[in-house]
Order: sequence, then C-alpha cells, then structure tokens
Amino acid sequence: MENRSTYANLLNLVEKLKNSDDPKRKYEFILWLGKKLKVPNRSILIPENKVEGCVSEVFVKASIEEGKLYWEGYSDALITKGLLAFLINGLNELTPKEVVNVNNQFIEETGLRTSLTPSRANGFLNILLKMKSQANDFLSG
Repeated sequence: MENRSTYANLLNLVEKLKNSDDPKRKYEFILWLGKKLKVPNRSILIPENKVEGCVSEVFVKASIEEGKLYWEGYSDALITKGLLAFLINGLNELTPKEVVNVNNQFIEETGLRTSLTPSRANGFLNILLKMKSQANDFLSG
C-alpha cells in the first residue's frame, strides 16, 4: 500500500499474521480478534448490511463521523467473526476513499489463504468487498 501511515492499523495486523508460519497460531490470533469484537447494535442486522456469499451470517455497517468511517459488525461463527474483526480493526477511522482504494493484495500477504477453507477465504474477501461497497456509497451519496 502506497501510504504506510494511512494504513498502519491494517498493515500491523497483516504483519502479525505474516510473522507466524504456524497455521494454528494464525487461527488463534483470528479467534482472539473475534472475541474482542464489540457487540453491535442489533439494528445493523438488516438485509442491506448482510454480507452475501458467506456460509455463516455476517453483517457489517459503516457510519461516518468527521469524514472517517467507523465500523460495527456481527457474525454467528467464531472464525468469521475474527476475520470480520480483523477488517474492522484494519479499516476503522479511514476515509471512504482510503477504504475504496485498499489493495486486496493484503489478504494474500496474511498467509491465511492456506489456513482457511476455500469458503472462509472467499467469505473474507466478500466481507472486504461489502465494506468497500459501503465506503463507496459515502463517496457517491
């Protein structure tokens, strides 16, 4: 990513995963993130916030304050909740343009693709795409 300081939170999370060759440790980190995810306001559990293409139930919603996006989300599955938390922590407090411009390559850099089932890896990407779509809505809205 071109601006390291802009994406510092996301890059720090990617580094934590890159620094471990042990798939079990990667899973433990993702589970830990999921356990720390704040319980969202139940009002976000509506169809327009649902992430399509995920086996589990996943919802994510952005709100904007002073030009920065703040995310909340919910998933009924622990691993998916951790992946959601990873993205929420990584993309929180970025502008809509910064979120839209995130290079999806960071997913590969985490090394998670080899640890996750294909459906979970696809779900991870679908959550990111939903977040980018919501960020884009703020740009065009």
